[in-house]
Amino acid sequence: MIVKIPDPVLSSRAKEVVKIDRKITEIIKKMKRTLVESSNPKGVGLAAPQIGVNLRIFITRLTYKSPIAVFINPEITFRSKAVSEIERTEKNETNAAHEKKLEGCLSIPNVWGYLKRARTVKLRYLNLDGLTKEEEFTGFMATIVQHETDHLNGVLFTQRVLEQNQKLYRIEKNEKGEEKLVEIEL
Repeated sequence: MIVKIPDPVLSSRAKEVVKIDRKITEIIKKMKRTLVESSNPKGVGLAAPQIGVNLRIFITRLTYKSPIAVFINPEITFRSKAVSEIERTEKNETNAAHEKKLEGCLSIPNVWGYLKRARTVKLRYLNLDGLTKEEEFTGFMATIVQHETDHLNGVLFTQRVLEQNQKLYRIEKNEKGEEKLVEIEL
């Protein structure tokens, strides 16, 4: 079961994993099951605090059919200055249009926000064998890594949205049954 706001575990800094043992592998199995079973929306990442476990572990999958990657005691060691906006330039257009990425969270149902994140990050972490790894992520995977790392630091995406002076939205269906974003009045 996924922990929802306002549970205090979501706003607390998670503790380091001291030893990768059977308890940790069981927690990771539970996290994987929870992520795979998530729906409406389907999740692409899950941090241990989201299942009520205050440890520095998160898992990700780039797509719903991708294998699940495990990150223990992750730390972002580099963030690019370039942000994850998609830039498009139309013919005869002198200024590029910007489209920010819409982000949501399994712990905050039906709340969405447009958010800028670093386009590239480097992450140092332990794998399941306890080996230290450092890996670079770009694009959507970089966004997922930043979102999940924020969870481990007690920061929710809604806080980032508000820090960037952006708006929060919920999804409603119109008369035709089509989904549309509706601004949440704060």
